[in-house]
Amino acid sequence: MGFPGTWMTESESMVYRVVPKCACSTIGQIMFYSDHGTFFDGDIHDAQAGLHKWAMDDSQPLITDNVKSHRSYAFTCVRNPYTRILSSFFDKICGIQRNGKRYRGNLVPLLIQKYGIEVGDPETGFEFDQIKSFRRFLLFARDTIRWRRPMEPDIHWSAMSGHISTFIHNGGTYDQIFWTEQFNDGMAEVLSRIETRHPVDLAAIPRFNESEGHGPKRLHKVSDYFDDLSMHLMWEIYKKDFQLFRYDFDNPDNKMPVADIDLREVHAKLGD
Repeated sequence: MGFPGTWMTESESMVYRVVPKCACSTIGQIMFYSDHGTFFDGDIHDAQAGLHKWAMDDSQPLITDNVKSHRSYAFTCVRNPYTRILSSFFDKICGIQRNGKRYRGNLVPLLIQKYGIEVGDPETGFEFDQIKSFRRFLLFARDTIRWRRPMEPDIHWSAMSGHISTFIHNGGTYDQIFWTEQFNDGMAEVLSRIETRHPVDLAAIPRFNESEGHGPKRLHKVSDYFDDLSMHLMWEIYKKDFQLFRYDFDNPDNKMPVADIDLREVHAKLGD
């Protein structure tokens, strides 16, 4: 299986396991900048050079050799499951993508037909009942993850622990897992442990939020979207994410972690 979703700087200064919707665009650009002294012109996910990616055949043996011998500092980044799934909904389901189309072609029509979801329209300011539609989307997300119907789960709403576990299963070891909610502290720790070709001033780095502006703005506080049933579904889907990455399940409005991540526990529980 190898190391899907893994990126590595060309200098092999650091290795990063991508977790969608967890500051991956900003992290990728920092990695690119640390080698080249300039940012990639465009979405870093589209870069075909300047950064090793598992999705590129030529990069695979280099990444495999590095990760299995643990030659470089390896890390990943996580996010509160409540805000992550909301971001996926507003960006991927309601938003218009970079190519000017809806995400994954027939996905949104399928959701409208089978789950009664509304997504609004950019021409009318995306007016629709956000709470009702989100809760129906969450039911769909659960169905894809639990039963792989009516489609396979999408990387943007499948559990973070699932993404992170593939790296461990195939012989990788994380040196750090940090939170998007404390991004500068976490990324500063990574940079303090490595040598980079070009110095990175985190305070001057822009946030590369490639999904921002694609869809409607969230109109309500986080907890308004999650009634008792929605929270039950969240626990069913993301129990490991809440537990391993120390997020507050009982209070959706508290986006901050409530304790430190135990890396030994993560490796033990996700390496089974």
